[in-house]
Amino acid sequence: MSSAGQTRIEAPEPSWAVRADVAVVGSGIAGLSTALRYVRRTGSGRVVLVTKDRLSTGSTAYAQGGIAAAMAPEDGPVAHMVDTLLAGAGLCDPHAVNVLATEGPDALRWLIGLGAEFDRDDDGELSLTREGGHRADRVAHAGGDATGAEIQRALVQAVLAEERVEVVEHAIALDALRDPGSGAVHGATLHVMGEGKRDGVGAVLAPAVVLATGGMGQVFAATTNPPVSTGDGLALAARAGARLRDLEFIQFHPTVLWLGPDARGRQPLVSEALRGEGAYLVDAEGHRIMEGVHELGDLAPRDVVARTIARTMAEQDTDHVYLETRHFGRATWEKRFPTILASCRAHGIDPLDRTIPVAPAAHYASGGVEVDIDGRTGVPGLWAVGEVARTGVHGANRLASNSLLEGLVYADRIATRLADAPARDSGEAQPLGMTTPLVDPATSATVRTLMSRDAGVLRTGEGLAELVARLDDLAAPAEHVAPDVAAWEATNLLTVARLVAAAARHRTESRGSHQRADAPEPRPELRVRPVVVRLEGDSIVTTDETWQPSLPPALVAELDTIAFPLARPEAPSEGHVEARAEFTLPWTAPHQSHVDTVRRALAEDLTAGPRIDVTTVATIPADQVRTAHVVARADGTVSGLPLAELVFWLVAEGALEVSRQASDGDSVKRGDVLMTVTARTRDLLTAERTALNLLTHMSGIATATRTWTDAVVGTGARIRDSRKTTPGLRALDKYAVRCGGGVNHRYSLSDAGLIKDNHVVAAGGVGAAVRAIRERFPDLPLEVEVDRIDQIEDALAAGAEEILLDNFTVEQLTEAVALVNGRARLESSGGLTLDVAADVARTGVDYLAVGALTHSSPALDIALDLL
Repeated sequence: MSSAGQTRIEAPEPSWAVRADVAVVGSGIAGLSTALRYVRRTGSGRVVLVTKDRLSTGSTAYAQGGIAAAMAPEDGPVAHMVDTLLAGAGLCDPHAVNVLATEGPDALRWLIGLGAEFDRDDDGELSLTREGGHRADRVAHAGGDATGAEIQRALVQAVLAEERVEVVEHAIALDALRDPGSGAVHGATLHVMGEGKRDGVGAVLAPAVVLATGGMGQVFAATTNPPVSTGDGLALAARAGARLRDLEFIQFHPTVLWLGPDARGRQPLVSEALRGEGAYLVDAEGHRIMEGVHELGDLAPRDVVARTIARTMAEQDTDHVYLETRHFGRATWEKRFPTILASCRAHGIDPLDRTIPVAPAAHYASGGVEVDIDGRTGVPGLWAVGEVARTGVHGANRLASNSLLEGLVYADRIATRLADAPARDSGEAQPLGMTTPLVDPATSATVRTLMSRDAGVLRTGEGLAELVARLDDLAAPAEHVAPDVAAWEATNLLTVARLVAAAARHRTESRGSHQRADAPEPRPELRVRPVVVRLEGDSIVTTDETWQPSLPPALVAELDTIAFPLARPEAPSEGHVEARAEFTLPWTAPHQSHVDTVRRALAEDLTAGPRIDVTTVATIPADQVRTAHVVARADGTVSGLPLAELVFWLVAEGALEVSRQASDGDSVKRGDVLMTVTARTRDLLTAERTALNLLTHMSGIATATRTWTDAVVGTGARIRDSRKTTPGLRALDKYAVRCGGGVNHRYSLSDAGLIKDNHVVAAGGVGAAVRAIRERFPDLPLEVEVDRIDQIEDALAAGAEEILLDNFTVEQLTEAVALVNGRARLESSGGLTLDVAADVARTGVDYLAVGALTHSSPALDIALDLL
C-alpha cells in the first residue's frame, strides 16, 4: 500500500513501547466491549486499552435515555429495523441495520449478564420506554436516566478484572504506525499525560488497532459531548489514509439545557426520554411547535425536531424554546429522571414549577471512518467501532438510543474476527508520510464559532463555501507551533472541522440531519451518491460515488453460485479484435448481475405514476409488520429461493427476517412451506409478484428437468439443456436445470466451437469447418452437429470431441454409438419426448439435449400467504 497521501503530526520519537495482540483506543461502551469480547474469546490474547482520560469517563457515561433493542414480546427486530431505516432518511446500509436489530437483543443480554443493572417493572421484566422515531417501547434504561453511567460502571468493573487487558490512562493517540513494506498498521504512537503510569510519547505495538475514540462534538461551540471529544480518532484515521463517509450528518440533539447566549462547551442534556413519557415542546407563548409537523409529533426523529426548533427560533428571533413537563408531578421526576432533575436545579431551573429552556446542540456524528460489516477500515490492520465509525447503521440521522447498541454489536463482530484471525507478529512499525504542521491552540475557539455558525442545524451553500475557505486558511499557520497536547488537540479539531465542512458543502440537498436552507428538499438521485472525504497530504479530497448497499455474505455466496461457471473474462486477444464493441459488456460479480436483474424486474411494476404500489400504500399502514409463508401449490422441485429472498431484501431494504424450510433442488409437495418472511406488509405485497415470477419460473424448469432425469435413471446418460433460454435469464434458467439434476451444455457463443449445418455449408464441408476452428481457437472445446451417419467419420477425423446427433432414431443412435466406440462424447438432440427418453438413454449416448426445459417448461404453482 502506498503512503503517498499519508501524513502525521509533529511529535517526539517514542521513548517507550508496549506490545499486545490488539490495541484499543477509547474506553466507552465500544472500546471496553471490544477489549472484553476479544480476551474472552482467546486463551492468551492480550489487549492494551488506551483512554484519553480516566477509564470511567467518556461519552457513554453521559448517555441518559437508554439502549434500544427489541426485547418486548410484542416488538421484534424487523420493527426496530423499520424505525431505524425511516430515521436514516434513505442512507442506512440495510445489512448493517439488519445486523444491529437482529444481534441487538443478545448483545443487551450479554451486557446484563456482565452485571449492568437495568430498571425493572413490578413483574421483574425490563422496564422499556419510547424515544423519538420509535414506534414501540424498546428503550431499556438504568437508574431512571443514568443508563450510560451504569453501563460504564459494569464494563469498567469487568475490564479491571481481566488480567490480559492493560489500561493506559490519560493518553492521547497521535498517529498510526505502519509497516513500511505492506503499509499495514502495526500500532500507534501516543502521549501519556502527567497523571498516567508512563509519561511522554510512547508506542503501543500491535497487529490490530481498534479506534473507539467516540465523537467530535467539541468541534462545535455548544455540544453534549465531554471535553475529550475532539475527533482524535477521526483525524488519526484520515492521516493514515482511511476514507471517511457521511460526515455531513451531524445530529444535533433537539433538547439541550439552554444556559444563556454565551454558554460554550459541554451543555447538560435533557433526554428525549422525557418526550417519550409525555413531555412536549412549546414556544414562549405556550404553543406546541411539533403539532402537524410529523405523524409522531414530539417523538419525531431528531433531525425533524431539531430542524423545527431551529426554524421556530429563527421566525421568533429567539435562541431557545421550552419543554413542558410540569404535568409529570414530583414522583415521576424523582423516580424516572433524577439526573436531569438535579442538573436543572443545579442551574436554577425547577421543572416542577416552570418549563425547561432548551435549544439544539451538537450531539452525535452519524458518519465517520468508513468500515465494513465487521469493522475493518480500508487501511489493513486499522479497525473502528462506535461513534468514530461509519457502519451504515445511522444513515443520515441516528435513531434515538441506537448508538449504545451499535457499540455493543459491532464490538462483538470485531472481537470475533480478530480472535478467529491467524496470530500475527506486530512486525516492523514506524510513522510514515510527511509531517503536517501543528496549529495554535488559540484557533480552536474560532473553529468552534465558525462551525456552529455555518455547519449548524441549518446550513447554506454560501455559508459552507465561506466556512471551507476560512478553515483552510487556519490550516496554514504563519509560524511553527511546538508540539504538546493542546496543539495536537487543536490540530485534530481543525482537521475534523475541515473534513466535515467539505462533506457538508458537497451535499447539495437536504437529507436527515444535513439541512440546507437554500435547498430544503432531498434529491432522490443523491441518495445513492454518498459523500466520501479523505486527506491527501494537507488537502481535503471530496468525492461522491455510486453506492451499492451491502447484502448478507451468505446470500451473496448463494447468488454467486447461480452463474455461468466461467472465470472472469480477460481482455480480447488479437484474434478477437473484430468483435463488435456494442456487445462487449463489463464484467461484474454474479450476485451483482442478479441484483440488476431483480431491480429491472421490480421496475416493471414500479415504473409509472408515483412509482409505488398504490393499492398497498392506500390500504396498509406504513409501519405494519406481518409474516408470510411462500407455499408450494403443486408437487415439484424448487429452484430460485435465493432470488426470491433477494427480491424481498431489496424491496424491504433489509428490514426483514427470512427462514427457509426448503432448499433449491428439494422435491416438495403441495402445501409445503418453502420460505417464511417477516417484513413490513407493504414490502411483502410489493415484492410478491416479482419474487414469485422468478421462483415459479425457475421451479418449473427444475421440476421438468427432474422428470427427465428420473426417466433415464440407471442408464448413465445425462439430461442437459441448450441455449433456448428466456432472454436475460440464461444464468437463472441453467441454474434451475442443475437444481433438477440436469447438466448444462453451452453458456454462450464463445465457450466452445459448435459446427452446425449452416457452418458446414458456408465453410465447404465438415472437415474445412473443423480445421478453421482449430486454427483460430486451438484451445476451445470442439463440437460438431451431424444429421446423417456418414458424417460421423468426417467429424472424428477432423478432431471433434463431441458429436451432436440431430434427430436420429433409436436404431440410428445405437449404430452411431457402436461406430464411435468411445472416440468422442455423443449427444442425442431433436425430437426427444419423455416416452422415448429411456430407450434413447439405453443406446449408450452420453447426453439427451432437451431444449424445452428452458424454453417451454410450465411454471410451478407457488403462492405467498399472509399470516
